[in-house]
Amino acid sequence: MGISQLEMVSVEQLVPAKHTYRKLKELLDFKRVLKSVKVKINVAGAIGFGRTRLILCMILQFMEDLSDREFERFLCDGIAAKWFCEFALAEKTPDYTTICKFRNLVGTKQMANLFNEVKRQLKEKNYMTETFTFVDSTALISKLNLWEERDKVIQKGYEKLNNEVISEFSADPEAKIGAKNNRKFWFGFKKHISVDMGSGMINKVAVTPANTTDSDGAKHVLPKSGAVAADKGYIGAIIEMLKRNLHPMVIKKNNMKDKNVDLDRFISKLRAPFEGVFSKQNKRVRYKGTVKNQGAEFMYAMAFNMRRLLVLNPN
Repeated sequence: MGISQLEMVSVEQLVPAKHTYRKLKELLDFKRVLKSVKVKINVAGAIGFGRTRLILCMILQFMEDLSDREFERFLCDGIAAKWFCEFALAEKTPDYTTICKFRNLVGTKQMANLFNEVKRQLKEKNYMTETFTFVDSTALISKLNLWEERDKVIQKGYEKLNNEVISEFSADPEAKIGAKNNRKFWFGFKKHISVDMGSGMINKVAVTPANTTDSDGAKHVLPKSGAVAADKGYIGAIIEMLKRNLHPMVIKKNNMKDKNVDLDRFISKLRAPFEGVFSKQNKRVRYKGTVKNQGAEFMYAMAFNMRRLLVLNPN
């Protein structure tokens, strides 16, 4: 007659010592990170999970770039995910509605606190110095096409679909039509970022309607000190940079009298390694409105900096 044995195993035992989630918690003081969010749990279904675990869930969701439904499955099935969010192996985890409601409860301001606390710790460890800063923008796409909106505009008697009338017909009235050039258009928002060129980490991020110019968006992400490397789209921001005692390293347009080809070529080479920051981030937005997308970009930027920290600390 066989004897069955029951072996007690914890999540702590199952997560490898060199797992990236473990490394991350070793490199950052998560107690400070969690304290930066001051919110009372008053959402149905969330009370039983506690504030700490739900904040960790929100952080991990953006680190893995998952939708609410995808993260529900990821957390339920993933041992390392449960360890990171402080759930026991057989313990119930939040469903997608709880995750969504809690994120809305936290709001953009608290997400900014999370991003800034992580950035504060990175500066304390001398990863971010703001000596040289890369500034650029990219499209955040709400929809790939606007055929329905265009048809509605024509039916109403307007000649064409443009930013003057789009808010009247779009499901997201804050989204606008943006243009990279005469051939490339998108509908949604524009993300402006500044990257510390010493570490490759994101220092500031701002979301504006898609029709905001790079020069106007720059004021939201300019650093406090140092030199700013930017492309031709930031010519109009040079005056603002000088007002803030920054050193502008902006590529000049070909028709400008003070254009220095050799200097511009140097600036282009200096900027090139950091243009890949955008290629590693999803350009499709999940939310409506500038405020919600701003909160999401704070979280994505924080997640990017965390992954970058792991690269800079491979051991």
